[in-house]
Amino acid sequence: MGGSLRVVCRYQEGFRDDNKFWCTPPCLWKTVETRESERELRRGHGSIRDRPVSLTFKVTLESLREEDAGRYRCGIDVPFSTDPAFQVEVSVTAAPAAATGPERSTGSPGSATTLPVPTWSTASGQETPDPGQPPRPFVYSHT
Repeated sequence: MGGSLRVVCRYQEGFRDDNKFWCTPPCLWKTVETRESERELRRGHGSIRDRPVSLTFKVTLESLREEDAGRYRCGIDVPFSTDPAFQVEVSVTAAPAAATGPERSTGSPGSATTLPVPTWSTASGQETPDPGQPPRPFVYSHT
């Protein structure tokens, strides 16, 4: 709680000009959504920025609260098609008491966690990975 989370979502060239979004399923409304590339859009304590040069968009949630925990979708708004999206599970926990030594907690208020997610296929337009498959591990890094 109190920290920040950054989720980096990758996409393929075919999605460069489409709006990108972050939402809570069933995504009846978008928590944050891009309107143009390279411009950060903020709503509440969340923001999103599309980086077409690297085929990524970054979602940031700041000042995390317990109610921010849950499932989200990192997706691409594709007109007249099923929006490709990747589900992300966010957990928000209280910061542990100050630790000493090398076993110090990896999450603390004010630190940011970066979560890269997979690339979507332009051919299938399906979620990646296949929902019948176990989830792939994520790589977390603190900045």
